[in-house]
Amino acid sequence: MMTSLEEFTPYTSYRLHWFPYELTRCPNLKRSTVSTRALYGNYKYRPPFPELASEIDRIGELRPGTWGTTIRTCSVCDAPIGNSGPIQAWISLTVATDVLPLLVNACSTTCIEALSTPPEDYVQTPHRGGPAMEQPPAEDVF
Repeated sequence: MMTSLEEFTPYTSYRLHWFPYELTRCPNLKRSTVSTRALYGNYKYRPPFPELASEIDRIGELRPGTWGTTIRTCSVCDAPIGNSGPIQAWISLTVATDVLPLLVNACSTTCIEALSTPPEDYVQTPHRGGPAMEQPPAEDVF
């Protein structure tokens, strides 16, 4: 809902490892300063994405005490989320000047399929994370 946001600067927030997909809805966001070293999927270190609960596991389990705030609308189309809860996925996209790991809470597989293609050198499709998910090789940092 922060459509007038122009600059996003959580640089010293090293405990932030991902961001909500809704950041992509900020048309005026042109500048960002993020400590990308701390982010899931960072191209230099490739910290793993946590595994998201499967659709069957999460039905009726998205309690605010467990999952944070109540998810009421789709991250992609803003439609209401049904009683079965959102379909969650990770995706890495460019937001302003940084590639960020974004958590999508979608109302349907159609919304997941409508997501943009991530930049080269990142996982190229929306995914569920977890230890079995393969990421591109980390960049040589030497």
